[in-house]
Amino acid sequence: MNTNTKNNFEDSKINIKIKLSLLWTAVTLIYLYGDYFELYIPQKTQGLVTGENLLNSPMNLFIAALVLAIPAMMVFLSILLNPKISRFLNIIFGLFFTTIMLLIAFTSIDEPWRAFYVFYAFLESVITALIVWNAFKWPKQKKINH
Repeated sequence: MNTNTKNNFEDSKINIKIKLSLLWTAVTLIYLYGDYFELYIPQKTQGLVTGENLLNSPMNLFIAALVLAIPAMMVFLSILLNPKISRFLNIIFGLFFTTIMLLIAFTSIDEPWRAFYVFYAFLESVITALIVWNAFKWPKQKKINH
């Protein structure tokens, strides 16, 4: 009996489109967790009620909605779009969100109540950097010689 094969589990290759979609799903969920946990910061909900927050105008709220819709849309666009467009959008939006999340992390780092937010921002930036990396490394179609 060959004991070398007994503990070798099959590791199926994941299609790049599915991999990118899963990474965007993780980013979307982490955004949601971060925004949810932020509600536990003292005086945060009071600012929501009084309008003393970053989303204090219809335009700011719309811009935030637009920006945060991108990761959710990329979950399915990464699968549905043709590879060239999908690769391009994953690189562009991945770089955009990596930059934004690093800026948020570094500007929040000295606020004790936002340590969780810094953690999530760094985690999101790692995931969006992985999106960019995977999109850059998108496998080429193998040529078939006749």
